[in-house]
Amino acid sequence: MIILYELGAAGGARYSAFSWRTRMALMHKGLAFETHPVRVADKAAIAFSGQGKVPIIRDGAHVISDSWNIAEHLETAYPDAPSLFGGPSGLALSRFVNAVADRQLMPALAPACALSVARMLDAGDAAYLRAVFEKAFGRTLEEMHAGREASVKAFRRALDPLRATLRRQAFLGGAAPAYADYVMMSPLQWARIVHAEPVLEADDTIGAWFERMLDLFQGYARAEPARAVHG
Repeated sequence: MIILYELGAAGGARYSAFSWRTRMALMHKGLAFETHPVRVADKAAIAFSGQGKVPIIRDGAHVISDSWNIAEHLETAYPDAPSLFGGPSGLALSRFVNAVADRQLMPALAPACALSVARMLDAGDAAYLRAVFEKAFGRTLEEMHAGREASVKAFRRALDPLRATLRRQAFLGGAAPAYADYVMMSPLQWARIVHAEPVLEADDTIGAWFERMLDLFQGYARAEPARAVHG
């Protein structure tokens, strides 16, 4: 049984965007797994991994951290399960998509959602997260929240390559989803779980794709409660 260590909020929500990439990859592969919630400030709980961030999986004797490294491990360790990448070229292109999500989408969206995340956590985790976000963005959580409209607009602009692609095909993987789809859905799933305001406009092409992503694997991602209806 694979064990996934991931962030958990005080009310039980599993809110990490990066964890959702791993969850969807495991579902895509059809692999049995169980999840262990970890408080964001509790580094002792994941000291066994030799570093301080989740997601982490323990797969037999293997301990792998970072959602991208986990995806590569799953592809290599379980070659007979459905492929996440569709071959070496797909893996290389997915690495690019992963970098776009990490370096453009998450930084654009994070200021709009940061205060919402803090409000979901207990006092210790909220203080830890506040320190991390305020150092990274040079503003208080309240200042970021006040400027959330501009952040959401920047996020929508950053999604334009995805929007253009989805006008021509159902998924980034073509007719069926691939790991690149799970990467690009992860910021939207994060916002869906933590944020009380929609981050997509009602008529956005991306909204229909995101609904398809939520429906995958018998509605696996949709089963995580949302703060607001996005569409």
